[in-house]
Order: sequence, then structure tokens, then C-alpha cells
Amino acid sequence: MSELFAPASVSVSELNALAKALLEDHLFGLWVAGEVSNLTRAASGHYYFSLKDSRAQVRCAMFKGAASRLAQPLKEGDHIEVSGKISIYEARGEFQITVNEVRLVGLGRLYEAYEKLKAKLQLEGVFDAARKKPLPAHPQKIGIVTSLAAAALRDVVSTLKRRAPEIPLVVYPTAVQGAGSEFQIAEAVQTASRRAEVDVLIICRGGGSIEDLWAFNEEAVVRAVAECAIPVVSGVGHETDFTLTDFAADVRAPTPTGAAELVSPNRLESLAKLAQAQGRLKNTLQQRYYDAAQKTDWLARQIRHPRQKLADECAALQSLARSLHFAMGNTRRFHAQTLARQAENLQRLRPDTAAPALELARFQTALEQSFGALLTRRRQTLEKQSALLEAVSPQQILERGFSVVKNSRGQVVRNAAALKQGQKLHIVFADGETDVRVTKEHAQPDLFDFS
Repeated sequence: MSELFAPASVSVSELNALAKALLEDHLFGLWVAGEVSNLTRAASGHYYFSLKDSRAQVRCAMFKGAASRLAQPLKEGDHIEVSGKISIYEARGEFQITVNEVRLVGLGRLYEAYEKLKAKLQLEGVFDAARKKPLPAHPQKIGIVTSLAAAALRDVVSTLKRRAPEIPLVVYPTAVQGAGSEFQIAEAVQTASRRAEVDVLIICRGGGSIEDLWAFNEEAVVRAVAECAIPVVSGVGHETDFTLTDFAADVRAPTPTGAAELVSPNRLESLAKLAQAQGRLKNTLQQRYYDAAQKTDWLARQIRHPRQKLADECAALQSLARSLHFAMGNTRRFHAQTLARQAENLQRLRPDTAAPALELARFQTALEQSFGALLTRRRQTLEKQSALLEAVSPQQILERGFSVVKNSRGQVVRNAAALKQGQKLHIVFADGETDVRVTKEHAQPDLFDFS
């Protein structure tokens, strides 16, 4: 009797579907930590592995799309944290995680974040060499972004005092490590850029662990450095330390002291160059003095009394006047001779026009006579043609008693058989016109004559 009230059974597939729905509804947004084991990478690019700890393991699948976002490929034994859909693969009833994101545990997590942000900024062109600004050769004022308590500040200041004590410094104080320090550093850089009171900016701090230097790997600091309108030198950490700020800065220095040396001219070198320039200037001025003295002596020897110079100019003017008079006489005589020769040639080559003129008069007389005879013949021909045309004109035919008969459409009637009784006709005489009607039926009526 109890079997009648027993609950109905479920199939395996229904059980797996219920378990899948239960897991997906209640286990989401979790990060699961463990060690990679039994790692397999399929030809399609998908990863299949187990995530284990000392007491248990769970199957994981990471498909190609999620795998392409990895900072570096997974390796057997990696300690990682994964996030994704926790569910059951219904076909086999296996509990598994479909992984969407992976991060390394501990320092590996920082390194992964470092590589991801670096790749992102590189893709945007933040680190491109074309964006780099040159450092000024002789800055009038130098800015420093660091902590007032940092040993790096003392190193930078002492180096600048030694190399270029005449250049004033402006310090933009900020925390260089700890929670929220990245926003203070970014604000200090933006303040320096906005004020534009220095020609070059040093960002510095001493060495330390990756956690100590992490503020200089934050996106806020890197973008502030890249967008700074002032040339920026990064002197963060020791020579082996590289931060993203180093890549975004216009120049990377191995140490804070190196940054100070990069932005400042060497005072001793400048003094030595100044002494050399002074020597070259002295030699140049001395040589110019010698040249000017020699030129003055030569010009002094060229000086003459104004009366002597006037006499020379007058003599030269008289010589030019004589030359001009002689040249003008020669030119006049030459042109007179040329004109006489051309007059003789013209007289000799002038043609005799008497005979052609007489011939032209005879031709004109003959032309007038021929034209009169032609005109008489053409007039006679015209009169004959006109009389003939007048004789055969329709009007002359009508004058002889004939008439023209037309129907109502204006067509000439040539056959009496085509007429019908009562049809209206129009008759044209030599003098006047009239309308008549046919009184006797002669033929079949015209279907198109409605008058």
C-alpha cells in the first residue's frame, strides 16, 4: 500500500539538469584558487585542466576566447585563481568550472596586472616614441615630484646644487607609496603641467619591492605622465627597476641621481665651454681689429684733396664731351649718306604707270558696254517668260469662261459620277465665287461628306 504513495522517479538527464540549475543559480561570482594539474591544450585553442588543492580537485574548461586574454600561457603547476560559470556537464554528469578569467596568486597577480595594463596602453599608443618630448638643453627652472621625506629628494637636490646651483627648483610634494598614493602622484603631475612654471619635471623615489613601487604602475599615474605638457624624466627605483611610468615618461633615468644629471647642465663643463668661447671670441675680435686697422691705412692712402678730385672729374668730363661730339658728327654723316643712296635707289626703281593706266581705261569702257548689252538681253528674255506665264495662269483660264468646282472639303471635283443629290459644292469663277447644291442623284453617297 505504501508503494502507491511513493514519489515518482526522475531520469538521469532530469537529475543532471536540476543539479545544473541549482549550481548556476547559487554559485556565481566566486573566485576559486588552486594548482593547475592535468593540463591539456587542444588544437582548437581550448584549455582543459584540473584545479586542485591538498584535499580535492575540480575539472575546468577554458575556451579559446577566454584563453586569448591570458597575459601568458598556463603551465602545469601554476597557482592561479579562476572565475567563471560553476555547473555540471550534463552529458557525463561531471562537476566543472567553465573559466572566463584567470589571475595568478600573490606576486604573480601584480605581474599579470602590470602586463595587462602595459599591453593596453601600448595598444593605445601611450608609449609611442613619436609622443616623446625633447629635454631642454638649458632649463630655467626644474620641478620635482616626490615625497618631502624621501632620500631620493636629497640625492636630486644635492646633485642639482653641485651641477647647476643657479637653477631654481620647485617641489610638488606627494606620497610615493601606500593606498591612494597613485592619485596624489597624478595630481602633483597635473598641477605641474597646469601651472607650467618649470621647464622640465623629475618624478623620483628610491628603490624598493614591487609592492613599494606599485603606485608608479597605476593607470592614473601613467596617463598623467603621458599627458603632461612639460618634458618628464622618470627616476623611480634602482637601475633594474622598471615601472610603467618609465615607459610613459619622455626619458627614463636609472636612478633619481641620474635623472638630476640628465636635466641639468654640468656647471664645470659649462664654465669650461664658456672659457673656450671667451678665448675664441677674443681671437676673433683681435683678428677683426687687425683687419680693420689695415683697411684704415689703405683707405688713408687713397684720400685726395677735393680740389684735385674736382680737376680730375672736369678733365674726364671734357674728354667725354669731345668723344660725344665726334661720335654724333660721324653718326649724322653716316645717316645722310645712307638716305642719299636710298633716294637714288627709289628713283631708279620707280615703275612707269602710264601704259597700265591707259589699258585700265580701255577695260573699263569695254566693261560698261558689255554690261549694258547683257542687261538688255536679260530684260527681253524676262518679258517673254512673263507673257508666257501669264498666258497659262489659272486666272486667264477662268477669264475664258471656265470655272473650278470644289466639294465642302475644298477638293476639286473632276468626276460628275462622284456627286450625290443635295451635296453642297463651291464654284470659283473668274470674277467671284458661289455655293450650289446637286439636285439629281448621280452615285452612291459619300460616307465622309456630312454637309
